[in-house]
Amino acid sequence: MVDKRRFTSVAAAGISFQAGSTAVDSATIMSALVFQLTGSSILVGLVTAILRFGWLLPQLFVGFLAQSGGSAMRYYMIGAFGRATAMALLALVLFFGAQWPAMQLAMVVLALWTAYAFISGIVAVPYNDIVARSVASEWRSRLLATRFFGGGVLALGVVAIADRLVGAFAFPLSYAAIVGMASVLMFISAGVFSAMGEPEGASGVPGKPGFFAFLRTGKEVFRSDFRFRRFVYAQWCGGAVLMAGPFYVVYASTAGFDLARVALLLGAQTIGALLSNFLWGWWGDHLGKVSLLKAIALGRILPPLAVLALSFLVPGESTELFYVFFGIFFVTGALANGLTIAVIGFLMEISPPDQRPAYSGYFNAITAPAFLLPLLAGIIASLFGLKMVFALSAAAALAQFVLLRAIRA
Repeated sequence: MVDKRRFTSVAAAGISFQAGSTAVDSATIMSALVFQLTGSSILVGLVTAILRFGWLLPQLFVGFLAQSGGSAMRYYMIGAFGRATAMALLALVLFFGAQWPAMQLAMVVLALWTAYAFISGIVAVPYNDIVARSVASEWRSRLLATRFFGGGVLALGVVAIADRLVGAFAFPLSYAAIVGMASVLMFISAGVFSAMGEPEGASGVPGKPGFFAFLRTGKEVFRSDFRFRRFVYAQWCGGAVLMAGPFYVVYASTAGFDLARVALLLGAQTIGALLSNFLWGWWGDHLGKVSLLKAIALGRILPPLAVLALSFLVPGESTELFYVFFGIFFVTGALANGLTIAVIGFLMEISPPDQRPAYSGYFNAITAPAFLLPLLAGIIASLFGLKMVFALSAAAALAQFVLLRAIRA
């Protein structure tokens, strides 16, 4: 029996955050911002690398604290309100620093983006723990799908506003307004989730062994739990797939797509995520999280292959380019939501209830280095061109699918 009040609170908070995070999407808005400030492929790769690595790295420490302390909500509040504050500061910097030298402004933007990423990482472990204690397993995929669907609908409004802002205000004032909008939505999300209160049956037991004993336990979990270990390997490949993420918008620019229309690509990504949500929610709850993971891994081969195919064709008219890139971003949006639903759902599934914060911390800390690969991709793009980045991304997606085939539900 699902607790409707908690289901609604978790979904509402997720919807607000989803719309807010869309406004500062690393593969479109933030990549376009940094690319226009610097023109550097390496720094564009750094945008996604910072977000992924910063989000994952703190989770080992937060997992230990939440596991030892038996309470998760206080850590959620630190991370949720902290990341909203970081975005508010970024909006102010873009507004008041509009006349700064471009590279100086870019460095401050990246510094605040780094703070946002690492503070966001505090949220993940307590969020997974609280949601898992609030919503039964057979409802979790539908909960996440509801979150992403509602967030997608709200995000379409964000996209429409962002598109108007980019056209109405000079750069980077338009981005200041977009980031400010993201901050407001994140504050709302944090307030709604926090007001729900912590559910009964907190994971973790006070008086657990110290941090180094916690690490030794993690080593034993990795050695003895086959599904956990294979899932980690697959997630490493998943990190390699994401190396191409920020370069779709760079490739679109080099192919002749006007970055003043970047909000339309974000819209395509959002629509793809929106329309696919209930498919992923149904799939995860009825066919299993492992089945969903495998399907998403196979599907992730398609976007980089599409770009590779496009790179061998003669450039078309701007209208044709728009539809091609709209399609690519539509598919990446759909796959990204499916991946999130599958990964969160499967991690909750394989984590023992009394060790859920620890498992989340172990998993995300071990896989964190893989998400630095977009930075490496920036270097590869500078040396060998964008085609190599997309080829490696497609190969990594295939490797992820092969690894996941060995996991049984």
